Amino acid sequence: MADGAIPPRQPVADFVQLIPGGRPPKRADRSGAGYLPGRAMRWCDALTTATGFGWWLFPPIDIQLMWDGEQVFWSYGDAVAWLPLSGASNGAVQFPGFAHEFDQLAPEGLQGYSPPFLTALPELGAVQIWTGLLARTRPGWSLIVRHPINLPATSGLSGWEGIVETDHWFGPLFSNFRITRTDFPVRLRAQVPFLQVQPIPQLAYQDETLNDLSVRSAEEMDQADWDAFADVVLPDPDPNAKLGGYAVRLRKRRSCPHHAAMLSKVVEGA
Repeated sequence: MADGAIPPRQPVADFVQLIPGGRPPKRADRSGAGYLPGRAMRWCDALTTATGFGWWLFPPIDIQLMWDGEQVFWSYGDAVAWLPLSGASNGAVQFPGFAHEFDQLAPEGLQGYSPPFLTALPELGAVQIWTGLLARTRPGWSLIVRHPINLPATSGLSGWEGIVETDHWFGPLFSNFRITRTDFPVRLRAQVPFLQVQPIPQLAYQDETLNDLSVRSAEEMDQADWDAFADVVLPDPDPNAKLGGYAVRLRKRRSCPHHAAMLSKVVEGA
């Protein structure tokens, strides 16, 4: 880069599809891919904002998992045979054909180190699934890894949530799951999101932030508190007011330059 040149802007999140061919990460849809009721879409900004916060991640291929109470088995694509996962080398398997592709791309010192696709964990019925992605975030930002918000859960599968400080850990983006039913096939489809990752400033979960709270009694509320509460609970004095005023006010607030500048200062402080 030439002296004095402006460095390129780093995105909040940078994903690398190490396993090719899968569906790339997608901005989460505020409608939950149509699962949210129309009434919620029209009036409940809190619900739609939470649903659309982050990016959806997809399995790189159709997967089936099954747990017999002791061993975990898997199959993929149109395959009908169940393959042992718990009995595999180190309880882990590679994505089909990926190890060879990885060695063709990786520098010599990294050949043979392709990340495992599925890993049986020591806990009964627990499995680690790799998304096929690497992820990096801006300095001071992390990624929350969790189940897609307000989408139906995958039957027979429960996920553990985590926060990864991806600003300095540029590794495989995976998540851990627990199969909750025995002798029952659990299906993950390549076109259906199975994870949602959300960017969060690291300041948000530091002790200095989480310990900074107050709890007051009703007797300690001042007039400003009561006025703010009244704005929420009292009927709108305008007889022509329409439903959804809260959502409209929020959208106007978000588009306000002063509000955007305030948020920037908060984030820069992270």
